[in-house]
Amino acid sequence: MFKDVIGQEEIKQKLVELVEHNRLSHALLFLGNEGSGALPLALAFAQYTVCEKVNRPQATAVAAGPSLFGEEPAPSPTGIGGQAALPLDACGACASCVKAGQLIHPDIHFSYPVIPRKPGDKPVSTDYISEWREFIRQHPYGNAYDWLQFIGAENKQGNITALECNDILHKLSLKSFESGYKVLVMWMPEYLGNEGNKLLKLIEEPPANTLFILVAENESLILQTILSRTQLVKIPLPDAKAIEKALVERAGVPGEQARQTAVLCEGNYHEALQLIRHAEDDWQGVLREWLNAILKTGPVAQVKWIDEISKSGRERQKQFLRYFNHLLEQSIRLRYMGDAAPAIPDNERDIALRLNKIADVSQQRAIIEELDRAAYYIERNAHAKMLFHALTIKLYHILAHRTLASVN
Repeated sequence: MFKDVIGQEEIKQKLVELVEHNRLSHALLFLGNEGSGALPLALAFAQYTVCEKVNRPQATAVAAGPSLFGEEPAPSPTGIGGQAALPLDACGACASCVKAGQLIHPDIHFSYPVIPRKPGDKPVSTDYISEWREFIRQHPYGNAYDWLQFIGAENKQGNITALECNDILHKLSLKSFESGYKVLVMWMPEYLGNEGNKLLKLIEEPPANTLFILVAENESLILQTILSRTQLVKIPLPDAKAIEKALVERAGVPGEQARQTAVLCEGNYHEALQLIRHAEDDWQGVLREWLNAILKTGPVAQVKWIDEISKSGRERQKQFLRYFNHLLEQSIRLRYMGDAAPAIPDNERDIALRLNKIADVSQQRAIIEELDRAAYYIERNAHAKMLFHALTIKLYHILAHRTLASVN
């Protein structure tokens, strides 16, 4: 339901209005960065479209009156077919809502990246539907990496295959079972190759009362032919207050820790949960050891540090890089704003000031770019030891012309 999605009040209202005034496209693209809640929002909207409280008033008017997609003249602002204005959320109590909430509604279908269980397999999404339901229950704000690890992909690449496209064509060619509408939620269409062109005609000329909801993070990786046939709904990152509230109420995080985490994660709730999970990690100690190996103690210490960080998991490596980035951003704020800079913990302030001594702004920005690039490659299963070795060399060259100094 919409109430379970962190923040996004403006987007929720917009979606309700699209339905209420029959301005909804047959194909929507929910585009939002990791941690924005684009997937939970898409699932909540799918539930909204099949909710009996939302749709029963128009059930008898589907043939004669305006449809969900505005194929007839728009009704009065009071609601669909002249009924009372639509509710702002699904009721959560009707049979359709109960099924949609459990991801078992027969008219809501799902598509997502999958892997072969064994060599020669040609999997489709429904082969993993039990895992999908459990994943959404445990990790509603999870990312594609989380999902693939959840189904045991390890280093395998997930895909939405041609066989999956054929399965979608078959499912959506059938009549709806209960709600009057059929909904397909496709998560991560970035994993859809050229075989996705099989869906073009279906998206452009779908069966009556069929809704496509594509949920993506990277617009540039989506097939242009599909992109051009969707109505774009941009999902912003929640603000810090919404993240802080969610951490306190959902994750049981103490108030002050929730506040600091909400600032650090910059609106990414997935990242906030990862930061909480790794809260006991001594990132400052790891960072000091790395910088001293780069600036002072030399190659032997560097190799030792690289060996240690390479043994940690990808999520921990990403958290470390993000923490370093955070400190660099704090350093830049302190450089320009001084005492007017937002308050930060004393231990972070100390190391941020030391970073200002060993690097100027241009060097700090160059390092931030390298850290972002490294995190991107970690997400794509880069070899950790090679990646951190290359990153260590790059940071050495960025910092080399400054006076060498210990950061102890």
